Amino acid sequence: MQDDQMSLVEHLTELRKRLLWVLVVLVLAMIGGFFAADYLLEYLKSIKPASDMSWHAFSLWDGIRIFMQFAFLIALVVTIPFALFHLWAFVKPGLRQEEQSATLKYIPFTVLLFLIGLSFAYFVVFPMAFYFTSGVNKNLQLTETYGITQYFTFMFNILLPVSLLFELPIVVMFLTRLRILNPVRLRKLRRYAYVVLVVIATVVTPPDFISDILVAIPLIVLYEVSVLLSAMVYRKQRERDLAWEAEYGAK
Repeated sequence: MQDDQMSLVEHLTELRKRLLWVLVVLVLAMIGGFFAADYLLEYLKSIKPASDMSWHAFSLWDGIRIFMQFAFLIALVVTIPFALFHLWAFVKPGLRQEEQSATLKYIPFTVLLFLIGLSFAYFVVFPMAFYFTSGVNKNLQLTETYGITQYFTFMFNILLPVSLLFELPIVVMFLTRLRILNPVRLRKLRRYAYVVLVVIATVVTPPDFISDILVAIPLIVLYEVSVLLSAMVYRKQRERDLAWEAEYGAK
């Protein structure tokens, strides 16, 4: 039976098979993550700010919890490209040939932007937040004793939001291709988007002007890049629409 003639049950069966494959890869990657987590933790302990402090366990479960979290995080990074590919393969029959090749190209860029955002968050945003909060504690003459769970919870609460924000250009391009967004609408929303991005930068960084600016500027640049990419996608859509109208509109 052809893809366009598949029943709802057959579509759901195909979706279930693809989800099972993603789950299998996630489990296998998590097993591998157990072996890699130890090396990753040792690396993080060897660089600042972790190298300037000692980690403590305030619960018997702290070490196991962090080890499991890192194993899952490693597995997630490995599984995301595989999951995106299966998502593309599932919706592929409903796309035109040019749309199939275009959406497939999104997958490596999605992973690349996530890794860039993760690096920016860890090497720029997280140290600023850590040293600012640590400085406040020292000014209050507090004895700094950090639990490993509290340390990584603080770190992940910064890394994950910033990393996901770096996916903005891909999300905008995808929504433009679906004709939900367009560059005209994005330009009209620019002032509101700037306010939202500045608020986000203020939330994830220490409450000082320099840190807010250092994070807000890259986010605003990402938004402007998203507008340019949306304009490129929109222009190609208009060209295809005009070509179709010229060929079939008069008939």
